[in-house]
Formats: sequence, structure tokens, C-alpha cells
Amino acid sequence: MVFGSVPIVPAKRHSRNTGIADDIDFEIHGTEMQFVEIELDPGESAVAEAGSMMMKHPQIRMDTVFGDGSEQNAGFFDKLVGAGKRLVTGESLFTTVFTHEGQGKAKVSFASPYPGHIMAIKLDELGGSLICQKDAFLAAARGVSIGIEFQKKILTGLFGGEGFIMQRLEGDGWAFVHVGGNVVEKRLEAGEELHVDTGCVAAYTTGIDFDLERAGSIKSMIFGGEGVFFAKLRGPGTVWIQSLPFSRLAGRIFASAPQAGGKHTGEGSLLGGIGNMLDGDN
Repeated sequence: MVFGSVPIVPAKRHSRNTGIADDIDFEIHGTEMQFVEIELDPGESAVAEAGSMMMKHPQIRMDTVFGDGSEQNAGFFDKLVGAGKRLVTGESLFTTVFTHEGQGKAKVSFASPYPGHIMAIKLDELGGSLICQKDAFLAAARGVSIGIEFQKKILTGLFGGEGFIMQRLEGDGWAFVHVGGNVVEKRLEAGEELHVDTGCVAAYTTGIDFDLERAGSIKSMIFGGEGVFFAKLRGPGTVWIQSLPFSRLAGRIFASAPQAGGKHTGEGSLLGGIGNMLDGDN
């Protein structure tokens, strides 16, 4: 990946089969509404969020499992703990495991839930762990664990954009993370700081110290429109920044909705309110 640019993944890339996660091939399609196509060998599996599947080969069996799918050979209590972690982060108790049970190669695809980009992350290249926003996980090779990361600082949890709880992805395989809008990768040296809007922090490596910085003077905090705090990120480590947090997109849509007292925009009709009555909006 190149500093300060959108991470571009080659059309076909193969992981090193050196760990416990399944060795998978993949291809990311599209520009703004992307989907990832994962190619499985017989016996290999991919794990994904419930409802994210786009299409699959008939020889790929789909199973709904308790937790994140990484404890398939574990006991019931371990599976229950894994499911509880997902529930705390606001996700479903269940994930879906897609296993190739036929011959040759077969593909399964997973789509982004809203406009943005899919990042392909090889976890063993980041020390085996990545911290990301609660709803960022899309899919992964079987063997990747989806856990929780608690913000240890009170102010960071209250005003950090993602609350006290974020997702922690652990393992040595490929994980696919969805972020809103465009994504920029920043590598911070030891002691180097970066101030970011709290909602724009998509993911970061475990070496990053995540704290808050007051957004200027009292006047700036009240009238500046940027909130009360910035996220203060200090290296060493890597940070991924998204240009369009889903909360910002949802807020603009809600503010423009007539049911919420918003204004109709983009109509351009001389009929105005009469047109709204005719088309059933009022």
C-alpha cells in the first residue's frame, strides 16, 4: 500500500498458507459499491456477516453458526462467549460460514452495505490484530476471530465516535473490512500525531494510541460544526481514515426527509407543494 492513497488490491492475490486460517484467493470488484469475490478450494471456508452474501456456487454449503465461526471445534461455552462478544458490539449472535464441499474451485461473493471501499487486510502482516469500527467487518477466511476492543479512557468512549466498544480482528488470514466513501492509509512514526474527525477513524493497528483532543476554543466547539473533540492518534502504527462515516450519511438523509421536517431537494418543479400532493409525498 502507498502512503496517503486508497489501498488498491491486485485483481488476484494469494495468501501464504503459514498459519491456521484457510488459504483463500479473492478479487475485489467495483469502485464505489464494491463486492469481494472469494475463491475456495475443496474444504476451505469463508466467514461473513449475516445478510452480506451476494451470490455463491451451488457446491458451497452455507451454515449459520453461533459466534464468529472461529470456534467450530470448541465447546458450547466457548461458542457462547464468542457470540456474546458479537452481541456487545451490536452485531448478530450468528455469523454465516460458507464451505466448499465439491470438486475444483468455487466462488462466493459478499457485497458492501453502503457506498465505500473494501479493504483486504492480511492480519499476520499487521502483527495478527486489527482494531476497527463496530460495523466494519464484512468477511474473512475461516480461522479469523472477531472479538471486541474496549476503549479504556472515559472521554474516548463517550466522545470517540464509536463508543466504548470497537471490533478486534485477530488471526493470520485475510479479513475484509468495509469503510464509507474513500479510504486513506496513514503510517505514523513513533510519537507522530494526527488529528481526525472522530467518525472518520475506520481502523488502526494495535500500536496506535487513540485519545481525544479538544476542538479549539469554546466558540469553535459550539459553532465550528466539527464537534467538541478530535480523535488524536499517536504512532507508531497505521491508521485507515474513511471520508464518509455511515453516521454522517444517515444524519444527512434523516435531516432531508420530509417526515423529519427536512426539505425536499433536487425536485426542480414549478409545481412545488402541489406536485408533492399529486405524487403522494404529503
